[in-house]
Amino acid sequence: MKRHLIALLSVLAIFSIPILRAEETPEDRLAALGITLPGVSPSIANYVGVVQTGNLVFLSGHIARDAKGAFITGRLGGDMDVAEGYDAARLAGIALLATLKEHLGELDRVKRVVKVFGMVSATPQFTSHSQVINGCSDLLVEVFGEKGRHARAASGFISLPVGACVEIEMIVEVEEIKNQE
Repeated sequence: MKRHLIALLSVLAIFSIPILRAEETPEDRLAALGITLPGVSPSIANYVGVVQTGNLVFLSGHIARDAKGAFITGRLGGDMDVAEGYDAARLAGIALLATLKEHLGELDRVKRVVKVFGMVSATPQFTSHSQVINGCSDLLVEVFGEKGRHARAASGFISLPVGACVEIEMIVEVEEIKNQE
């Protein structure tokens, strides 16, 4: 039942892309959604969380954490269902936005979300990877409207770092900073 509900919600999200008013910022949309961006977690290995080259920002893989900051672990098709995976992917998306905001200062500099790569820890029989990663994709469209629609891959893995159920990375195009005179 939950799987069918998630699939229906994902289809409805495709046809209900929010239109952002000119005066409405991504931060306004986050507030309207009741989302407060968490603090940015430090990298857990020898890498940085974000790299910018030109107008492209590359965000390293982000793992979902719960309200207490603990990693959300599990395996889809095993001890987790699609709805739980969807929620974890949404939380990973929120973490990506927190890192992006810390890097840019303001999310209204986002010109376009270019690409999302979602990794799902799953059993060999699990086939709903896309429905899980929709948790992040739906969030990006809710926050950025049409600019949040992106190219994407959702793939299954036998395991992910720290036993995470999902890990998501993202590429974003940003507006240049205008000279302030």
